[in-house]
Amino acid sequence: MNSCHPSFRFIRHHRIEALQVEFQEYAHRATGARHLHLASDDDNNVFTIAFPTIPRDSTGVAHILEHTTLCGSRNFPVRDPFFLMLRRSLNTFMNAFTGSDTTAYPFATRNRKDFDNLLRVYLDAVFFPILSAYDFAQEGHRLEFEAQDGGAERLVQKGVVYNEMKGAMSAPVTQLWHHLQAQLFPTTPYRHNSGGDPVAIPKLTHATLQRFHARHYHPSNAVIMTYGNFPAAEHQQRLDELALGQFQRRRRIAALADEQRFTAPREIATRYAAEDTGTDDRTHLSWGWLLGHTGAIDDFLDGHYLSGVLLDNSASPLRQLLETTPLAQAPSELCGLDDSAREFAFYCGVEGTSARHAVALEGELFGLFSRLARDGVPEDIGTAVIDAMEMAQRDIGGDGWPYGLKLMNRVLGPVLHGGDPIAFLDLDPALAALRQRAAEPAFIGNLIRRHLLDNPHRVRVLMEPDAKANKRRESAERRRLAARQRRLDEAQATAIRAQSAELRRRQETPPREDLLPKLTLADVPRTIDTVNGSDGMLGALPRRHYVRGTNGILLHHLVVPLPRLDTASLPWLPYVAEYLTDLGYGSVDYLQAERTRAAIGSFESSLTVRAGTTDASRVGGYLVFAGKALARKREGLFEHLAALYHGPRFDELPRLQELVAQARAEIEATLTERGHVLAMHAASAALSPYAWLDDQWHGPSGIRQLKALAMATRDEAGCAEFAARLAKLVARLQLVTPRLLVIGEEAECRQAETLLDPLWRDAVPGPERPAPLPAAAAAAPSRHLAWTTSTLVNFCARAYPAVAEGHPDAPVLMVLGRYLHNGYLHGAIRERGGAYGAGAGYAADAAVFRFYSYRDPRLDETLTDFDAALRWFHGHRNDEHLEQAILGVIGQIDHPSSPAGAAVRAFYNELHGRNDTFRLELRNRVLAVTYDDLARVVTTYLAPERSVTAVVTSAERAARLDSAFAVAAL
Repeated sequence: MNSCHPSFRFIRHHRIEALQVEFQEYAHRATGARHLHLASDDDNNVFTIAFPTIPRDSTGVAHILEHTTLCGSRNFPVRDPFFLMLRRSLNTFMNAFTGSDTTAYPFATRNRKDFDNLLRVYLDAVFFPILSAYDFAQEGHRLEFEAQDGGAERLVQKGVVYNEMKGAMSAPVTQLWHHLQAQLFPTTPYRHNSGGDPVAIPKLTHATLQRFHARHYHPSNAVIMTYGNFPAAEHQQRLDELALGQFQRRRRIAALADEQRFTAPREIATRYAAEDTGTDDRTHLSWGWLLGHTGAIDDFLDGHYLSGVLLDNSASPLRQLLETTPLAQAPSELCGLDDSAREFAFYCGVEGTSARHAVALEGELFGLFSRLARDGVPEDIGTAVIDAMEMAQRDIGGDGWPYGLKLMNRVLGPVLHGGDPIAFLDLDPALAALRQRAAEPAFIGNLIRRHLLDNPHRVRVLMEPDAKANKRRESAERRRLAARQRRLDEAQATAIRAQSAELRRRQETPPREDLLPKLTLADVPRTIDTVNGSDGMLGALPRRHYVRGTNGILLHHLVVPLPRLDTASLPWLPYVAEYLTDLGYGSVDYLQAERTRAAIGSFESSLTVRAGTTDASRVGGYLVFAGKALARKREGLFEHLAALYHGPRFDELPRLQELVAQARAEIEATLTERGHVLAMHAASAALSPYAWLDDQWHGPSGIRQLKALAMATRDEAGCAEFAARLAKLVARLQLVTPRLLVIGEEAECRQAETLLDPLWRDAVPGPERPAPLPAAAAAAPSRHLAWTTSTLVNFCARAYPAVAEGHPDAPVLMVLGRYLHNGYLHGAIRERGGAYGAGAGYAADAAVFRFYSYRDPRLDETLTDFDAALRWFHGHRNDEHLEQAILGVIGQIDHPSSPAGAAVRAFYNELHGRNDTFRLELRNRVLAVTYDDLARVVTTYLAPERSVTAVVTSAERAARLDSAFAVAAL
């Protein structure tokens, strides 16, 4: 239990039953580096090393350093070892993150050889990076000359992080968050943009980057965390041998001081870039308060309790106000507790308002706080919030990020800010103490008074749209670069050209991949993980149980097959799925329904739609009612889903208006975060029925339909028509026999049978039968599409029609995407072109093959690179690259899930015709792909005349595109 390597000193251990882990803490004797190990039976082992990286300005030094450390190191002097290892590994997670005051480097894998390989590369990267000036220029920023018409040249700014942050700072919500941070923390480094402000990034020098690394990336500052079934002592031996043993202790970087508290609230007014200002109801108005310390567990839980009581659901008093006020369209995306800094903050606000409403909205807000401070809230609301915290503590996640990494993220901030990691992992004692505090009638009132009403450290940020903001920024950048170009002497211009030429030479030189460790296909397991359930009947309803280790949590799904529908019904299906668990049912209005749901657990409704495995034109799906609760609340879980299925209400028209307005506001706030996805939807829409549906529901066409719906539902008649459509569609869905799914511990599954029986034993088979959806791809208005929005960067996509997932060429196309990305697209579009990301891949349900770029400074050149990738392929046969591409696809197929998540995945895979036999056959076909197979599918499917191209860009850049592009605004 407390066995450790001699180079480390054991400090303490603690068993945490709620998490099914053993916490162990150690310190490296020579350097003082902390090692926190979470021993578990989980074979998805996780490693993270983190450093405090406190910015002193907004040049993005920590962010650019994160990128540059991964570009080559002492023992691996290879260009881009991080991206090369992504291809040579069966990792279940690899990344690096820069936060407000921390940089972390995590990875996860189930393979021991793979873990050791990645550990070697990661440790060498953080402690012994080369930090080449050329890598700094590629990843951070650089100047280059760009040819113009007529033979002239102009100076341009490039760099991966530079373009990434231009894209990130195009999002209004990102801008709003940075304004709130800067105003709440005016005297501490948190006022700076740690990712980098595009205006400030060019001021960062290579020498500053090197000094920053030398100061911050020392073992004495490091927190090392490991999780899984590999012993701590084995990790420590490798840590000491590979890195720590080569350093001596030095003084740790001092902790940040607390922010100096305000004596009076502050407010600012600013602007954000919008494509056009349109009406005057596009203003964001937000408030922020500075509260307690992130590392103090009671302060931390009190803050989350306060946020939960106020905002957890639509019946929560503050969220109800923000959703229903006639002075705004929707609550702000920034609502809740932000614990990313040493001191945590609370935010709330609205979007879709006007500056003239600011005083009135503030009056409503503080009037609510005063009433709550005086009267408190019903006891059941507070109990539901603490129960939700308990469920979050017990929930064994791992379907997105590895479970171990989620636990690490829970404690990393508190550890770096002086907190006790055990207190933040083993929350049961602290939750019990919180329950006692919350039982006092005055508790919530006192929290509101102390943190919100009587707290002068408060800011108000008003952010109005500005249609000319992006033009001003781009014009200012052009003027700055033109002035810089005029000041260049011949020697300086020659140096810029020489750097550009050398950087391009390095980028085009094949890396020495033989210097890096790797896995081969011989390391790939020949079997897949399987999950078996038990089937039965409840009345006329099929049911399936999965007995899984869910740590006291029960999952229940009610699954409704989609019947034969007409095409006119299809646009409304996503709204049914999205809104069912936001509405009332029977005689219960939505507010009481929200309180009931909160008291039980968590609920959501969704669609799961897939194309056929042999015929991509046959698209079928299911409407899913899903719930999750602590096992002791099983009865309420089952009863609520049944009630929601039998009697959803669509007669609360103001509620539907709120939901539509919120959906529109959310879409508009996140356009630039998913521009590449929108471009791929647009490019694919005309190529298959599923892709057409995807565009109608989630792509540019869906966005335009949502905006039209938001306008139509503003008046009661339009909303009533919308409600009638939804009610009619749900009535049709209720004519199909649903299925029941239960996932939990063995005892819970047995009890589920007893509790579900009275709810469903009288059910009879429905008169309707499942049927394919009538989706039909419509002809594209053009083979070249441009969608415009407010953005400083571009998103490009190109799609080709392909085959269904069960076709023998499908696994070949899966491998081809990786082969093209690894061999050409990454280098051409990211490294040389400066985009934050690029790639290619096969979309199985859409039955298309797609190219894409993300946060891209270029347009035409990237589209040219998509074509160049295919020309490159025919001249570059590389068996090692083929093996790497296959490894990448296998890693994606084999990606592990949580115990419950694996059961959910198995159940829906089977419903959609993708059982274990299908998955294993697909996997075996991937392993058997040859270069000749790749060459055949390139010739067969990727002919230029078959393609459709789409871009998301600004209106100004769209105007300069080829006349073949059909242009429309999002």
